[in-house]
Amino acid sequence: MGERKVTVTSEVGLHARPAATFVQTAAKAAFDVTVAKAGGKPVNAKSILSVLALDVRQNESIVIEAEGEGADELLDRLAEIASAP
Repeated sequence: MGERKVTVTSEVGLHARPAATFVQTAAKAAFDVTVAKAGGKPVNAKSILSVLALDVRQNESIVIEAEGEGADELLDRLAEIASAP
């Protein structure tokens, strides 16, 4: 299983537009993708409600996990979205 640890740098955290972009990107995958606050319980990264419920704020760390063909590329893209200012 692939994994990326990322610090969210956006002023709004992983909310609003960044969350929507994150979820839309994850939803394109044919395999399961999860996201969690560091040390927290993973949620479905394809669910906007689940991602918003994490309440990830600026400078908090998240862990994104996925397994399947193309997972590394997807994880890199999701990490890029989450760490964009």
